[in-house]
Amino acid sequence: MSEAVPAAARRRGTVPGEALRRSGPRFLKRRRRVLGRLAGWSLVESGQTFLFGYALAHALDDGFLRGSPVVGVAWLAAAALCVGAGAYGTARVYGAVADLVEPLRDALVRKVVARGLYAPDGAAVSRLTHQVEIARDTFAGLVLVSRSFVFVTAGALAGLCSLAPVLLLLVLPPLLLGLALFAGALRPMARRQEAFLTADEALAEETGAAVGGLRDITAAGAERTVADAAGERFDAEQQASRALARWSVCRVLALGISGRLPIVLLLVAAPWLLGRGVTPGALVGALAYLTQSLLPALQSLMHGLGTAGTRLGVVLRRLTAEPVAAPVHARPHSAPRAGRAVELTGVTFAYGPHADPVVRGLDLTVPVGGHLAVVGPSGIGKSTLAGLVAGLLEPDSGEVRRPAAADRVLVPQEAYVFSGSVRENLLYLCPGDRGTDTDIAAAAEAVGADALLARLGGPDAALAPDGLSAGERQLIALVRAYLAPAPLVVLDEATCHLDPAAEARAERAFAARPGGSLIVVAHRISSALRADRVLVMDGTHARTGRHGDLLRRSALYRELTGGWAHEGWEAQEAGTSSADPVASAAAAPAVPPLEPALPARDADGVDAVAGPRLAGDGGHVVAHGPGRQMQDAGDLGDRGALGGQ
Repeated sequence: MSEAVPAAARRRGTVPGEALRRSGPRFLKRRRRVLGRLAGWSLVESGQTFLFGYALAHALDDGFLRGSPVVGVAWLAAAALCVGAGAYGTARVYGAVADLVEPLRDALVRKVVARGLYAPDGAAVSRLTHQVEIARDTFAGLVLVSRSFVFVTAGALAGLCSLAPVLLLLVLPPLLLGLALFAGALRPMARRQEAFLTADEALAEETGAAVGGLRDITAAGAERTVADAAGERFDAEQQASRALARWSVCRVLALGISGRLPIVLLLVAAPWLLGRGVTPGALVGALAYLTQSLLPALQSLMHGLGTAGTRLGVVLRRLTAEPVAAPVHARPHSAPRAGRAVELTGVTFAYGPHADPVVRGLDLTVPVGGHLAVVGPSGIGKSTLAGLVAGLLEPDSGEVRRPAAADRVLVPQEAYVFSGSVRENLLYLCPGDRGTDTDIAAAAEAVGADALLARLGGPDAALAPDGLSAGERQLIALVRAYLAPAPLVVLDEATCHLDPAAEARAERAFAARPGGSLIVVAHRISSALRADRVLVMDGTHARTGRHGDLLRRSALYRELTGGWAHEGWEAQEAGTSSADPVASAAAAPAVPPLEPALPARDADGVDAVAGPRLAGDGGHVVAHGPGRQMQDAGDLGDRGALGGQ
């Protein structure tokens, strides 16, 4: 369950290719400094390419062929030294590539997660664990191959020109012709590659379904039908494979023209070149440039772009594609009417067509600025209601009018905290991660996480989820939701690992947000005391009202409260307006006589503490069996002012 749906996941109907063409240049433009550093170290690395052929030519012409081996060895030693400089540049190149590649991976992960939260996606796990890593590794390889080709080719051509400009007449025309042929074949090869991958996935899906249903297929006598369907998938994949192979021939031809034809031309024209002043050393150096630098660079480029490049394009289009249509089971979104935060009309929901409804015929309205507490026995459907309000579930019948995804936030019981900085965690739901240190400090103080923020080292400190207790993770999630611009907040037992005082502080902070509405799935019955309205769920019908009213009308609510002081609450009702839920909570009795988390002898085996309160009693519960709503040892309640109860 998510805490909110990021805005990027709400864009609909975007054509994947167009989105990719727009986002690619923007991604590179934002990293001009990294690209500049990559180009600088690539230039250092390519220095050995230029000096290799140049030094070899002069070692022959000025040294060995003239009977001066010392001069020849000196030129070769200079080339060897340049290899060391090139190796140093290569090491720095990998660092720059990492600075370029890792942000792409992070962006793709956010994209996949956002889409998975927005709409059901059966391939989300595969995209996140497999396809994102394919894109990352392939992009890194393409960056290395492409910049290597550019700088190696520039170094080789510069070396040829320095040896004898006439050599370029034999090298440049076939090089450009082969590159043009390869560039023209790239897009058709990419389309054939994508068609092949699609056919392969369809075949895997068809055969997987057939293998899983072999018994039913045999029982129904459908072997021939299933075999024909699988055969069609095999034929489609074979056709796609043949089409891809035909276009791959263009890549081989382009490599032969651009990389191997210049070598043949140079050897054939050697007598003509020697007769026009080209030295033997220059010919040997030219051959070294072509065979040791240019040809390997072309092979890497065409192999990389021809296979890995098309694969990267396919994967990126799939990863960045937005859902074109709403899920089949989803209903058109209806916004609540003016002055209302959420409206439920005749809502029924069941987990499956043959299951009993968890929510049946529910009518509920929460006004803007309202504060609703949802109470009921464990397993009665409170979290299901939270999912319906938050848009994670759709009703089987009835209508839920809720605000847009950007205007609602759900904080579940199991708080999500990820590795990164404190700031990144707290501003995760803020568009563009906008939020100042002042905003963060104010939100932390309001929710009651200021001490935790100080202990962690401030907003820019590193945050390790496994170093936090369950209560501390809940505080992080609460501050995150408080900072979010969403006016509707749903707390689904989001404070169950906090002590009662910390829970009360957090709920009052959310209730006091200007223009905000709050729905609390209560972990402790005291949440009902702070709300201006209470919804009691009992599985067959629901009742809503204020605390005092429900004590008179609902036997279940009286059992849940376990003997609260009716007189004190009724006196408060008479003196406090229900329009101000915060004031109502402030005017409530400071310590109610009893505060059980669940009704006595409930299904979870938790009984209320019997008898009047003792000094230091925090309103805990005791279990006559295995309990599941006890406060975890080591959480915030054990570190605060209550004294490690």
